Amino acid sequence: MMATASKTQVFIWQGVDKQGRKTRGELTAASSALVKAHLRKQGIAAKNVKRKPKPLFSSKKPIKPADVAIFVRQMATMLKAGVPLVQSFDIVAEGVENQTMQELVVDIKNEVASGGGFAAACAKHPKYFDELFCSLVASGEQSGTLEIMLDRVATYKEKTEALKAKIKKALTYPIAVIVVAVIVTTILLIKVVPQFASTFESFGSDLPAFTKMVVAMSEWMQAYWYIVLGVSIAAFFSFSKAKEKSKAFADWVDKIMLKIPVIGDIVYNSVIARFSRTLATTFGAGVPLVDALNSVAGAAGNAVYSKAIIQIRDDVTTGQTLYSSIKFTNLFPSMLLQMVSIGEESGSLDDMLDKVATHYEEAVDNAVDTLTSLLEPFIMSILGVLVGGLMIAMYLPIFMLGSAV
Repeated sequence: MMATASKTQVFIWQGVDKQGRKTRGELTAASSALVKAHLRKQGIAAKNVKRKPKPLFSSKKPIKPADVAIFVRQMATMLKAGVPLVQSFDIVAEGVENQTMQELVVDIKNEVASGGGFAAACAKHPKYFDELFCSLVASGEQSGTLEIMLDRVATYKEKTEALKAKIKKALTYPIAVIVVAVIVTTILLIKVVPQFASTFESFGSDLPAFTKMVVAMSEWMQAYWYIVLGVSIAAFFSFSKAKEKSKAFADWVDKIMLKIPVIGDIVYNSVIARFSRTLATTFGAGVPLVDALNSVAGAAGNAVYSKAIIQIRDDVTTGQTLYSSIKFTNLFPSMLLQMVSIGEESGSLDDMLDKVATHYEEAVDNAVDTLTSLLEPFIMSILGVLVGGLMIAMYLPIFMLGSAV
């Protein structure tokens, strides 16, 4: 238990293999003794094992889900080509540019080379390989179809990451433009408007109401900008922490997201696509339906649908058909229901669900493109009103003075 709880570290080792050749490498373990034991299993007599010094400034890139998806695809390709598993790890590791990802691949390879399973090695890195991934890989190992299963998992991860990227694109673009608009407006109010205001004082005439309002806003922003900035940052971090710590709040946010115009449709379609894709992948891999629904509930990405899927699982456990269980929730589209019904009757449920997933992934793609095209003129209008309005307010007294002359 103590070894499990210990923090792992990277060790540099040097030794001699069975042929008497000198060899060296790096290994992640909780202690040097475990490194030596691990090397003995591989037939290497360790001569020197020491902890790898940490660099003063770490330049390592984090491992992204897309990196994991590429790794799985490469492993599936290698195994399909007939390359042995351990050798496949070496080939993939050599081609990885991300050092952190390379270390992860080498660590998994060492675990497999010492007699462990691929799934068991991945399970030691839950940050990058979730329970669904490990169970599917374990299923492939047990059935002797690891290359087929890895290909299926790779396709699943690629589709999932593509879907996430589309959702991120839909949400990031308008938020980024609005943030830029707020920053530009704030700079104008704090730096530009005061210059005009000092000029207006020399006019000696009454300013237009619109100009007075903008000058008052500028004076207020100059006096309290740090409070506005502090409140904005505090609100952002409070929202993030509340969503992370409070399940009730996170569930409420998920519920609200489904009701936002346009964005709600994208989230809805993505949830249906994720539900269909995950269930098709797990069920097609031979995972029992009840267990598959457990995995689907965890991968739903929305609390409303996670609860609904748990209810579906419970109904299926009592002997109801998947079609009737899904229909009872009143949350899923009729197309999905009809395809599930056909799939259950024909024994091709995974194929039908795969078609549904493809349809809704395309729907998300089209919705994101439509949203982007609709938002561009809308956002430009907002920028025009904000920046143009400030400029008009500043030049209006000059125009009025010119007309008076």
